[in-house]
Amino acid sequence: MLRPRSLQLAFDVLAVIFSLFAFLLLREVFEPGFRRYDLEMKMLAMLLSIAYWVVMFWSGGLYKDYYIRSPFEEFFVVLKQTLAGVAVLFFLIFIDSGEQFKSNPRFTILLYWIVLFLSACIGRLSARQLQRYLREHGIVRVPTVLVGTIPRLRSLLEDLHKEKAWGYDVLGVVPVRDEQHGDGLVHQGQPVRTLGSMTDLSVVLRQARPREVLISMEQPDHNELLEVTAQCADEDCTVKIVPDLYEIFSGQARTQQIYGAPLIEVSPDLMQPWEEFAKRTLDIVLSLLVLVAGMPVWLLVALLVKLTSHGPVFFLQDRVGRHGHHFKMFKFRSMVTDTGRQPSWTAKNDPRVTPVGRFIRKTHLDEIPQMWNVLKGEMSLVGPRPEQPFYVEKWSTILPYYRRRLKVRPGITGWWQVKAKSNPESVEEIQQRLRYDFFYIENMSFKLDLEILVRTVFVMIKGHGRA
Repeated sequence: MLRPRSLQLAFDVLAVIFSLFAFLLLREVFEPGFRRYDLEMKMLAMLLSIAYWVVMFWSGGLYKDYYIRSPFEEFFVVLKQTLAGVAVLFFLIFIDSGEQFKSNPRFTILLYWIVLFLSACIGRLSARQLQRYLREHGIVRVPTVLVGTIPRLRSLLEDLHKEKAWGYDVLGVVPVRDEQHGDGLVHQGQPVRTLGSMTDLSVVLRQARPREVLISMEQPDHNELLEVTAQCADEDCTVKIVPDLYEIFSGQARTQQIYGAPLIEVSPDLMQPWEEFAKRTLDIVLSLLVLVAGMPVWLLVALLVKLTSHGPVFFLQDRVGRHGHHFKMFKFRSMVTDTGRQPSWTAKNDPRVTPVGRFIRKTHLDEIPQMWNVLKGEMSLVGPRPEQPFYVEKWSTILPYYRRRLKVRPGITGWWQVKAKSNPESVEEIQQRLRYDFFYIENMSFKLDLEILVRTVFVMIKGHGRA
């Protein structure tokens, strides 16, 4: 079976070969007098380059499955490994510099690094897109057995149906509790087979021979979870546990040590002080830049809003921010007036949305006035979306860890916005959004903020907004 790391390796080899010969051609242009190599020397250089860079990429963990890290994270790892690799080459050249390098070794290394880095990034992006295409079209699939409680398995099957790019081929399910049966479970319009019970899970896995086992359970006790993982341990498959909402409530607990004794810190700081400073600096700089540089566009949007419907240009609504403080959130008005008096979700194709409002919502231009909230420190560019007080009170009573969202500044964009691309319209989707919010809070970092901002630009360009 074609595995992601095989594609990654193949594209890396092609990138190294291309970068080597492109470097030699470019060097002829920039340094006409440099020593030319015969074919045998070029072949030797190519083989050594392939071996060297494959080892460098392997040491950076770049041959894990492509979905382990985002493209943005992969970009930084490639950047780090190529810089480290050329630094070693630069050091070796200075120790024993050949005649051909005496002219300008710094330029030579810089030119090679630029060509290699661009080739590796393009190659890895191509491998990722090809792998995604193969999985979405069922050409490459991951044989998978699902283990868990029926309600969680039903929800997981719905997620797998929506996310075809994950490439899971569901062989069947194994309910963890004897009183539960898999009858009625459906995946892609077909009934899902119940392969057996928990008592014979190891036999089921030996017969089905899945590549992965996904475990999804409702608040399992330790013995139950240990039994499942123990039966999977002896089989040649990868075991993954699908977390419940409360298992990813933003890193509420984090391990520490005091004189070697492991302790658990409850509600730790979410970001390092330097990251907090960098995040706030980025908020101020980018919000000022957007407001000032885009002023002609914002004036045009304001004029269109005013001329095409009755009411004010801006829509102000009470929202709950960091530590529960209330503030007025600004937006360009996209709906007819008097629609914000009662808390309500905006439905798809909502008749209250004006024609101009539909466009600015789809392109997210209605969010631009929130840059003022960012400047005032009430919001951040990236973070969980701020909610109305009504919903904060409602969800805080249902979900004990909901208020964990209030430990961070709310944001204009977030992980949910760039991944789900739509507003939640049901209780189930609200819970799904919380999972995305808690994932962001658990993994908060300056680098993740940069990734979300880049993804947001592409979402806006593609018009994957609300309508």
